[in-house]
Amino acid sequence: MTITLYCFRPVAGLPDASPFVTKAMALLKMAGLDYVEDRSGFSKAPKGKQPYINDDGEIVADSTFIRFHVEKKYGVDFDAHLSAAQKAVAWCVEKMCEEHLYSVIVHTRWMDDANFERGPARFFESVPAVARPLAKWFIRRRIAKSLWAQGMGRHSPSEIDALGVRDIEALATLIGDKPYLFGDAPCGADATVFAFVASVLSPMSESAVRDAAQANANLLAYRDRMMQAYFPETAAA
Repeated sequence: MTITLYCFRPVAGLPDASPFVTKAMALLKMAGLDYVEDRSGFSKAPKGKQPYINDDGEIVADSTFIRFHVEKKYGVDFDAHLSAAQKAVAWCVEKMCEEHLYSVIVHTRWMDDANFERGPARFFESVPAVARPLAKWFIRRRIAKSLWAQGMGRHSPSEIDALGVRDIEALATLIGDKPYLFGDAPCGADATVFAFVASVLSPMSESAVRDAAQANANLLAYRDRMMQAYFPETAAA
């Protein structure tokens, strides 16, 4: 049976508004697995977040556990060409993107008023006009509390920019002049790095972090290479 991927929607040149969904999409494509998108499943998300999949009745939530599921059920080894040391670095890079750079992206998108109106405000278009201002206030307040609890929200905007720029420079250095993270062939971590680099580069938000990414020609080329390989319809849009 075809896998159903529960996701949000494409926005601002991205396959999906969420880098975690884009990561899951890339992994499924890298594995050569067909899937269909369902954009109406957020209310039923088992962990309150997307992505999650339904694979012949088996529900798997979280992009990393989706990867584990694909590797186990379909015998896919995304990292077959990597050494043990490279696999360790790949895991560290993924977690930097998902646990650190992601919080920078969220703060940039949701806490900056101009960026909020440029991007996330669009997500509220289906909310009745009379309730829309309250819905925006409520969600932004909840996200602000989450960022404060996580720690990123305790920093000033300039400090957050500095942290995000450091992440971007680390990624640019790791990729260097290689087509992918570890050479001529992509690995599992490339799905993650691509998703987050593309998210940072999206015109949905303007920031010093985006400026830093745009200043690294190898990151632009990397984003374009991955987009053309796995999301040619988005690349051509």
